[in-house]
Amino acid sequence: MVAIDQRESLRTMFTQALGEPALEPLVVDFKLAVAQALAPVASAMLFDRRYGTPAFEAAGTFPSCARIVAADDLTQPLGGPVEDSNIDFSVEPDEMRARGAVALKLLVIWRGNENAARCIDLATRFMARCRDAGLLGIVEAIVQPPLAPRGTFDRELAIVDAARRLAGATPDLYKCQVPFGGRAKNDAMTQVFEQISNVVSCPWVVLSQGVDIDDYPRAVELACRAGASGFLAGRGIWADTVGRGDYRAQLEAVSAPRLRRLAELVDAVARPVPGTDIPA
Repeated sequence: MVAIDQRESLRTMFTQALGEPALEPLVVDFKLAVAQALAPVASAMLFDRRYGTPAFEAAGTFPSCARIVAADDLTQPLGGPVEDSNIDFSVEPDEMRARGAVALKLLVIWRGNENAARCIDLATRFMARCRDAGLLGIVEAIVQPPLAPRGTFDRELAIVDAARRLAGATPDLYKCQVPFGGRAKNDAMTQVFEQISNVVSCPWVVLSQGVDIDDYPRAVELACRAGASGFLAGRGIWADTVGRGDYRAQLEAVSAPRLRRLAELVDAVARPVPGTDIPA
């Protein structure tokens, strides 16, 4: 599954690549190009409302590609990382279902005990909104150090803790970070992935944020062998086309074959989603 719901993060990527501020039409067009190139290959794609509506509509012409809509309102300074999030109440679940979406996604910024109760409450209320509309709900956690740190921050321990505690919100799919940024040895990464499988009762997939494109296939394989059902990734598929001139050609020549290879890998080793005979 392909994520193209990045908002200010994508503008920043283009600004850095081009050396000048990226205007909204460029971001909208890039998302459209990603949908046109990758929807024929993807089993699903994730879109945002702000810049991604044309891409959402384009993906709808490919019946094999399910559509997911980001329903998170992100707090993100210009050029910086996402610092916080909330439910985006402007994304109406009933409207999204009528337009063809099958699922919504919520991102939470997890800072351990400092904001765990709020994150769990957000995820629980988000899942209730999804179920009331007959949509699937995807919960994603990005772990960050507490704003008022006490002791040493263990990122991998936090990844597992977030998965365990957010499982109480009963998401239909959990979207998880890759431990160690995908740079550790197989055994170390597998150990964390197995812990995630042990604490999450729903199907789970890995994202690609923070992982080098060349490291991502190994991370996907290790995750799937440890119990994941696939991936929901953006940068790990299309990041190197940003600022590369004719990104449409690059998406067709580079990103689409990369997505096919990842899909073949998932088909070979991933745990099938319950009720289906294929992985995510």
